[in-house]
Amino acid sequence: MRARLTLGFFTITLAAVALVSVAVLPGLQSRLIDAKLADLAELARQYAPELRKAVGTSLPQSELQDLVGRTADLTGSRVSVLLVVTSDGEITVEAGTDSATERDITLDFSVAIEAATSGRVSRGTEAGPNGQVGEVAVPFLFRNPESGRRRVGRVAVFSSPLRDVEASVAVVRDRTLVAGSAASLLALLAGFLVARRLTRRLEAVQAGAGRVAGGDFSARFPVDREDEIGELARTLDNMRRQLAELDSARKRFIATASHELRTPIFSLGGFLELLADEELDPQTRQEFLRHVRAQVDRLSRLAVDLLDLSKLEAGSLELRPESTDVAELARRVAHEFHPALAAHDSHLEVRVPEDVVEVDCDPERVAQVMRILIDNAITHTPSGTDMVVSASRRGDAVRFGVGDFGPGIRRAMLPHIFEPFITSDDAQGSGLGLAIAHELAERMAGELLVESQPGRTTFTLQLPARPTPPRPAAPPVVTEA
Repeated sequence: MRARLTLGFFTITLAAVALVSVAVLPGLQSRLIDAKLADLAELARQYAPELRKAVGTSLPQSELQDLVGRTADLTGSRVSVLLVVTSDGEITVEAGTDSATERDITLDFSVAIEAATSGRVSRGTEAGPNGQVGEVAVPFLFRNPESGRRRVGRVAVFSSPLRDVEASVAVVRDRTLVAGSAASLLALLAGFLVARRLTRRLEAVQAGAGRVAGGDFSARFPVDREDEIGELARTLDNMRRQLAELDSARKRFIATASHELRTPIFSLGGFLELLADEELDPQTRQEFLRHVRAQVDRLSRLAVDLLDLSKLEAGSLELRPESTDVAELARRVAHEFHPALAAHDSHLEVRVPEDVVEVDCDPERVAQVMRILIDNAITHTPSGTDMVVSASRRGDAVRFGVGDFGPGIRRAMLPHIFEPFITSDDAQGSGLGLAIAHELAERMAGELLVESQPGRTTFTLQLPARPTPPRPAAPPVVTEA
């Protein structure tokens, strides 16, 4: 990656230099030539009239040559006065008076033919023995004594080498190449340094990811800069924390599950050894058998809870929603706990509306959540603690509530109350019930909430309700179970 980034910087710089050389320099040369020709045309406009007066008169050739030479000296250009010849309809030009020496007269003066043909000033360039030459041709019109028509008889050509333009362009080209070479080297160095820094940061992220993949969740992804790599490091660090929490929860789950399974198994083993004693009296034997049945029931509940929780976490638990009267459901579940409430010396108050309140849900799973909540209240409150079960509709939601007037849940436990194997006290229980209830609530597109303070704890299952026609409000019916 480092080599690719470095090469990328270098290539971009070379491309920029090449673009300047290809796109800018030709345009610069063209503009400089145009400016040179414009200056030459201005000089021709100033000095051509004087030549026009002298050409075609009885002025001696020597004096005309002197005039052309002086004009060339004043304009700083070569001045050539050419004779226009028409033969078979074709216009050509012949050498006439010239300010240049004989050895310099090697130009074709194609602009002169163009000016003779159009009768207007013409400008252009042509290649000379020493480089490009800029030319401006001015036609001289004369009246034909036979036809009386005006025609081009002479053409004055002002020409000047374009060596200064070529030299200026060459200087710019050379400086561009030098600057481009220096910029390419700097880009190569800068690309190497930037690439090395980026690759070092990416290598650090890669090393941290490798450690996390190997199970070392103490690895860190430092965020040293607020850029894309920093965002990547922050995201990976959040992933690492979540994986660490999941790994810790997994280990805690295994340890707690092992403990929950080991305790009744060891108890069963002890009772079975005692039952093998043939000298046990019938009353003691029946007591031991009662304890064995209790431990078997405990193992059965734990196995069912673990199975339900694994199905919920895997998303394989199937829901069977149907139209359900929540008031009737609350009454039925509360009635199931009449023996347990009697043994706990507690009263359960059921607060439900008299009218039918329907919701599309899986009645068995809703009943399972309510059983978990009521059983949780009985298990974790002192004997004689009163409880309340409610069901009502508020707007687009149906709410089931299970509350008790016990000592409450410690504030530090509230954020973890729905985690597996978490119990708020040392009472019996696997700690899976509330985790299952919470998962069931989410599977049913609802939520399970808890509010607790000394003297009052309330768990609320909230589910979306289907629209029903408005009915007159009725006072709640209060019953006791």
